[in-house]
Formats: sequence, structure tokens, C-alpha cells
Amino acid sequence: MAGYGDDPTFETWLTDNGYTLPGTAPSPAVLRNRGSQYIDSVYGSHFVGRIAAYDQERQWPREGAIVGGKLIPSDVVPTAVVHASFYAAYQEATKPGSLSVIGSGATRVKRKKVGQLEVEYQAASDGSETGSDLTPIISIVDGMLAPFLRDDSVVCVGLMSVGC
Repeated sequence: MAGYGDDPTFETWLTDNGYTLPGTAPSPAVLRNRGSQYIDSVYGSHFVGRIAAYDQERQWPREGAIVGGKLIPSDVVPTAVVHASFYAAYQEATKPGSLSVIGSGATRVKRKKVGQLEVEYQAASDGSETGSDLTPIISIVDGMLAPFLRDDSVVCVGLMSVGC
């Protein structure tokens, strides 16, 4: 499965942003694949529009995706999506394994006491075992993708009339 973008564009993006891959990092193609996998798994179900083909490997391109009042062509992957995947790839290169967290609600620490100091943490979602609250979020990626995400808080009502 190929990642968003291509290796030369990824290399240019790294240079333009002043980033350098560590010498121990996997190949750019592997990193792009991991970054794209992160984008698709965390944000894929929240993107506007719908996938263009039932058997496509990635969440983009999409059909019916409207951003800022403009329809994104169904054969285009927005530059922001590509760059967000590049940033996630860079994150993976500099902190291997940081894009995935293994755990469950049962492993969370609710209260911790060290000497006189005691700290109690607020549970993100009591009873949740899905791991959604364990998902690592990269704030810059979140911001880059925000315009391409559905606003699930908006309620839409449709009315259809059939007949003469």
C-alpha cells in the first residue's frame, strides 16, 4: 500500500520545513506509508465526502468533498492531507512507535501518590474500552486536517417530496 505523496515530494517537504530524518529512520516510502496509515485510521471516518471507489487503499481521493464551499475533484488528494501525512511520517521517524499506542482503559492510572504529593487524573471516558481516548493526536496535523473533517455537531434535516 502506497502512502500519500511520493518520496521526492516528501524529501522536499522535509527540507522546506527544516527537518532532517534520523540516520536510523526507515526509508521515506515506509515512513510515508506509516504516516498515511495514521491519517486514515485516526481521521478517515471523519473526512467530508465519501471514498471514490469501494476498493481504494486510502481514504483519499473522495467524492462529494466540499471544503470552503468548493468541490474537491474526485481524483485529487488535497495538499494539506499529503502534508499532514508527511508530518505524521516525520513524527514516526523521530519517535518510533509514537503513532500507535497499545493499551486499554484497564491500564490507566487514576490516582498516583509519591511522598506527600497525590495526583488524581480525570478519566477521559469511564467504561470506554475502545481505545479511542488512547489515540495519539498531533496538534499540527489536527489543525491541518480540520477543514476536511465533518462537523458531527451539525444536525441536518432533509425533506423529500414525491409526486405532482
